[in-house]
Amino acid sequence: MQKFNKENWLKNRIVLLPVLLIILATGLNSCNDDENIIKDPPTFSLTSESAQSVAGAEVSTLISINAPAGAKSLNILRNGSPYSTVPFNGETSLEYEFLYELEALDPGTNITFSFQVSDLMDRTTNVTTFTVIVIAKPIVEIPEGSLQGTINWTADNIYRLNGFVRVDDGAKLYIEPGTLIIGDRESKGTLIVQMGGQIFAEGTRENPIVMTSENPPGLREPGDWGGLVVCGRAPNNVTAVTGQPVELEGGYGGWHGGNDPDDNSGVIRYVRIEYAGIPINPNEEVNTLTMGSVGRGTIIEYVMASYGLDDAFEWFGGTVDAKYLIAYRNLDDDWDVDLGYSGRVQFGLSIRGASLADQSGSNGFEVDNNGAGSNAQPFTSGVFANITNIGPKKTRETAISLQFQHAAQLRRNSRISIYNSVMTGYPDGLYVDDARGGSGQAALNNELQIRNVYLAGVEHWGGNGYGSAGETFTGAPANGAQHPNNPRGRALKSHENFPGGQEAYEEWFHRSEFNNHLIDSWTSLGIDGSIFDLGIPKVTLDSGSPLINAAKWDNTPKADNWFEKVPYVGAFGTEDWTEGWAEWNAHLVRYY
Repeated sequence: MQKFNKENWLKNRIVLLPVLLIILATGLNSCNDDENIIKDPPTFSLTSESAQSVAGAEVSTLISINAPAGAKSLNILRNGSPYSTVPFNGETSLEYEFLYELEALDPGTNITFSFQVSDLMDRTTNVTTFTVIVIAKPIVEIPEGSLQGTINWTADNIYRLNGFVRVDDGAKLYIEPGTLIIGDRESKGTLIVQMGGQIFAEGTRENPIVMTSENPPGLREPGDWGGLVVCGRAPNNVTAVTGQPVELEGGYGGWHGGNDPDDNSGVIRYVRIEYAGIPINPNEEVNTLTMGSVGRGTIIEYVMASYGLDDAFEWFGGTVDAKYLIAYRNLDDDWDVDLGYSGRVQFGLSIRGASLADQSGSNGFEVDNNGAGSNAQPFTSGVFANITNIGPKKTRETAISLQFQHAAQLRRNSRISIYNSVMTGYPDGLYVDDARGGSGQAALNNELQIRNVYLAGVEHWGGNGYGSAGETFTGAPANGAQHPNNPRGRALKSHENFPGGQEAYEEWFHRSEFNNHLIDSWTSLGIDGSIFDLGIPKVTLDSGSPLINAAKWDNTPKADNWFEKVPYVGAFGTEDWTEGWAEWNAHLVRYY
């Protein structure tokens, strides 16, 4: 054992004294430095504050830390509970990558990590969060530009459209049943099938293809993305005059037109398109499904267009046929027909929301030969049969937007035909508008044909119980009572230029061989009231409905053998062809 030595002790004291003085001076300087450091507490930032991922995948965010006094630790909470603490070695600045392997959880689950950095002086930063959103499938980003060759989109991925994604001339895009496609709102994500390109979007009743908003339930809005645009080389009445393809309105490169009525742009079957119609220019939006000169070699069946900012379906020329279409709660028109469209459509249902109408005026049908109403050919002469147009006005007490207009507005020299169809709930019924062109004369010449059509709940709007909410009407239905703010209630409305005037127009509609009907109320037609309401409607006719066996085909000369000669008027008899693939509550569905 070492003994105590006084001499050595004194020697050590002498040596230690300068050292203590040095330490004391360093400490004083350190105090002075601390005063400066207090002014610069630690801070940090994240490269991203959220991520989407599937079970088993890693998610990460890079944390950049600035700690003038030196970083001590990173404290992490998971959903409010302690998760881990990462020690540091006093670095004044560093980058730390936070990695997390996502466990199996239900899609839609959110995991929130809270980060806080402390320094060597035990000062802490503000708390910053990083949210991991659990999704069912990986998201594949589709960049703006051209798709070429053969492209396959499969149901085990989600595809996000960024900007204008174009299926180029010669390219073929195949989309599996059950595939989900979302559109980026900021970049106006839109899928455009160019002339010569083809899309084969073939869903099934059990596994439809869905194209929709990238936003979660409760945050989706009409116009969250662009929509689906298909362009072909069939005729239209602009190209027929100029010899050149015409660009779709909006100027986003949707060129279409040619001289091949049998042109084939592919197959669109069992597809839902939701929350589309993003604005391209002021008052110019992409439609939910836009068809520019699409040829009859293309197959379009079982397509639902929901909550679009513009039209549900618009045909700019072309010859394509379509069956089993649903237009649900869109803002503008349901069936918009222009530029010489001459195809055939059978079995179509349109349903409006009471407050969802466009500032330009919303109609069921809006039909033009072209914007000028000229005699350019081919004339717009499409044939529509078995259409059910449900307007916004369920009852007299139902308040609706004043932007609603007509169940069908046929104008600008068009030659459309509508057979075996029913329309109800609009402020005005059938409007043959001759302000720019000869639609009226076309009707009298038997070129524009309305046959076996039922207009219900329109005439003398209010006198028959369908006036605006809160307004008192007296007298018989013939008293002509109208909407107090915007006079409506004309089942048969013609422009003053109709040859022979209103009397000739009404005489034309009521010709016995045409078998058209004006009905006071939809309730007498066996239409279930749920069809007006948000949620799952009963779309089939009630038993005993007068529409079940009311169809006539012997007075429909333009209905060739392509049409199924069903016995009922409207889109449905007793069989519901929407079952299994349509979605009436898209605002509630969490897709990923």
